[in-house]
Amino acid sequence: MICLLLVLFFSVTGLTLNHPTWGAKTSVSTATGTMPANWKTGETIDWLVVSEHLRSANGVSGLVSEHRVDNGAATISFKGPGSAATGVVNENDGAYTLTSQAEGLLGVMNDIHKGRNTSRSWKWAIDVIAIVLVVISLSGLVLQFFLRRRRRSAYVTAAAGVVLAVVLMYLSLG
Repeated sequence: MICLLLVLFFSVTGLTLNHPTWGAKTSVSTATGTMPANWKTGETIDWLVVSEHLRSANGVSGLVSEHRVDNGAATISFKGPGSAATGVVNENDGAYTLTSQAEGLLGVMNDIHKGRNTSRSWKWAIDVIAIVLVVISLSGLVLQFFLRRRRRSAYVTAAAGVVLAVVLMYLSLG
């Protein structure tokens, strides 16, 4: 049952990845504010204070993907499944502007399908799921070839599937 649910999830999200306009609802929002007093010590920016303030004050989620300082502006970016946010902080006064983008449930599911902006543990889970599905597929194929009554139809169906796959791949090149 677990494998069937996983196949269902990856099949549905495979379709939605192939048709990105289906149910696409990207929302963009902007927030402004001021960093707390301890966000900077001298010329050194405490990126942990910056990220946690933006998380608590504005509900930012995802992992910090980048932070840098350019021309008096400290920039920090967050990325998560179906979401992204970028905060730009004025180094002089601590005023910031945060721009957030959310792609909705479909965007989250598509990113989870691809393992994009997910944790390392989810990337491992995808690998384990793929291996389990390969083993299930191979065991089903092998089993068909050992059943005398079904052997001929299994060979014919497998050959037709290979031919169809090769033809579709060839047509997709042109």
